[in-house]
Amino acid sequence: MTTAMSQVLRAWTDAGWLRELDVAFADFIAPTGTGQDPLVHLAAALLSHQAGRGQVRLDLAAALADPTWALDLPPEGWRERVSAGDDSPAPPQPTEVLTGVTLPAWLAALQTHPAVVDMNGQDNGDGSTPLVLADGCLLLRRHWRCEQTIQQALAERLQEPPREIGCTPAGPRAEDDDALREALDVLFPAMPPDQGAQDSSGPDWQKIACALAARHAFAIITGGPGTGKTTTVVKLLAVLQHLALQRPAARPLRIRLAAPTGKAAARLAESVATARSKLALDALPGGPALLAHLPREVGTLHRLLGVKPGSRHFRHHAQHKLPLDVLVIDEASMVDLEMMAAVLEALPRHARLVLLGDKDQLASVEAGAVLGTLCRRADGGHYTPTTHAWVHQVTGQDMGDTMTDPEGQPADQAIVKLRRSHRFGANSGIGRLAQAVNTGQAALARQVLAQALPDLALVALDARGRALSALAVESPSGWRDTFAVLRQQRPSAGADQGAYDAWAQQVLRAAGRFQVLCAVRGGPQGVEAVNRRIALALAAEGLIPGAEGWFLGRPVMVTRNDYTLGLMNGDVGVTLHGPATASSELSLRVAFPDGRGGIRWVPPSRLRDVETVFAMTVHKSQGSEFDHVALVLPGHMGAVVTRELLYTAITRARVRFTLVAPEGRMDVLQQAVQRTAPRATGAGASADVPGLPVA
Repeated sequence: MTTAMSQVLRAWTDAGWLRELDVAFADFIAPTGTGQDPLVHLAAALLSHQAGRGQVRLDLAAALADPTWALDLPPEGWRERVSAGDDSPAPPQPTEVLTGVTLPAWLAALQTHPAVVDMNGQDNGDGSTPLVLADGCLLLRRHWRCEQTIQQALAERLQEPPREIGCTPAGPRAEDDDALREALDVLFPAMPPDQGAQDSSGPDWQKIACALAARHAFAIITGGPGTGKTTTVVKLLAVLQHLALQRPAARPLRIRLAAPTGKAAARLAESVATARSKLALDALPGGPALLAHLPREVGTLHRLLGVKPGSRHFRHHAQHKLPLDVLVIDEASMVDLEMMAAVLEALPRHARLVLLGDKDQLASVEAGAVLGTLCRRADGGHYTPTTHAWVHQVTGQDMGDTMTDPEGQPADQAIVKLRRSHRFGANSGIGRLAQAVNTGQAALARQVLAQALPDLALVALDARGRALSALAVESPSGWRDTFAVLRQQRPSAGADQGAYDAWAQQVLRAAGRFQVLCAVRGGPQGVEAVNRRIALALAAEGLIPGAEGWFLGRPVMVTRNDYTLGLMNGDVGVTLHGPATASSELSLRVAFPDGRGGIRWVPPSRLRDVETVFAMTVHKSQGSEFDHVALVLPGHMGAVVTRELLYTAITRARVRFTLVAPEGRMDVLQQAVQRTAPRATGAGASADVPGLPVA
């Protein structure tokens, strides 16, 4: 049976259902020809496959109940290959392979294997086996240990109020309620109802979020686009600094802002600058001076922790803590399990942690869905009567009986969902479509698209993709407009470095107004084919010399962290002519935002891991926003096309959203709305750690 299982895995690999890495890992755990149980061989391959899909755990019962789930079938490009006449023999279906397998038999095979340890809540995590069996799920040991780190660190922060930092407290204690109330009333003055916004009635959730985050050493502020997460956290930081500086022998809090990618960090820096400029601090004692103590710069998490080149380790860790008092992480849905564990290990015990993000977005490309797991109860609030009464006392806001739960857990009290969108009004097509998709209402989503609303469009994609090419080139803020900015704003001969930096900023802003997104990488509607199609259309218009190589105006994305150049996975730049130097004439350089309002110029010869991004995947678009987004749906449903992917794509658009679907295949939209991404993360799954949600 071991040989038979090896043949099954090879057939799945040949069909593209598994990666070579998955089979190699299974061979490492349970080598063929050694008489080891084939069920262990199969479990190891499926676990590796799930990890490659961002899943931390292989739920054995779920795999037996729905074997196609365990392989995420159908995989990307499978139907296209079959449609193209691929006559390779059909691989065995996972249902056939698992027929007759019972959960007790599978568990027993794993429990007795030397590469697996069955935790049962008893192991302290110091063992060396590569695999862990916990709560009926198989995990890589490193992922299990990350879960334990996160559980313990968050539980400690939830069970204790913020500590004092020397003579300066991290935040308000019970006797500080009056000062907190005063600060909140100044920063959140009563406003007339916003008739144009979604959910304009009800309490001021921003004010509530600020109060609850000030009360806890760990907090999450979640919400959709335009709900004011950045505005809220800037006001929160002002409150914390105000309270800290009012104490005797006070010193300002050391605050750091971070995001998972350079792109997300740059956008957060812009949002923070806007929010800072709107702060009204005059009514607070010493208020105007607070601005000097509010952070301006935003860095990536990798830079914050200090990557050690050539390793998976950081300079800051459990024995060398970060020198800060407050850490704010934006776009926290993109933070994977291992990075979150690394942050919590490096965070001083006294320091606050505040996470910002949209819980309904796609999770990290890497393994783990930490924010989504922690926020799974956020829609219902689950605030205890004690929390409810305290919030009313310090904010004057009533959260409502529907948000009150006498059985609410400690984590619930530190998580707030912002519910009012200031970007999308009640009549916004983008807002209505995002809401329909997010709530799984496929019929309503199609109805909204059919209403010809001014900020929505539906484009049928012909076989040659001409409609998509025309959209990318000719639409307002499309690539023709970007190339016009590139040519018309180009500095004159002899211009200095500042002029070239300003030009690069203008081109980057123009290029960031429109973006084509793809659900998949392969196939005729995948990012690779669409990128080439757009490049050929631009070449036909004379805007670029050809679809290959380096050329003026080529947009590129970094696909792997390069610590030598200071570029991170996801950073986007545009190829331009750099300024002449004493030793060289004008030559092509790639201009990247440096995260501090400036430009980093890099020769193309030094960029090894980049790809053209006339189009990018939805995953790669996380942390970005564009005036106009065009989402290209594939011709066939695939495992990666989910409700979360659609919602993420739609909410990247600020002004206009266009759905591009192959002719006659709107059923893909309906199926995607009804399919959710099964991201299993056990951060908080232990019953021994009270208050953390169960994945």
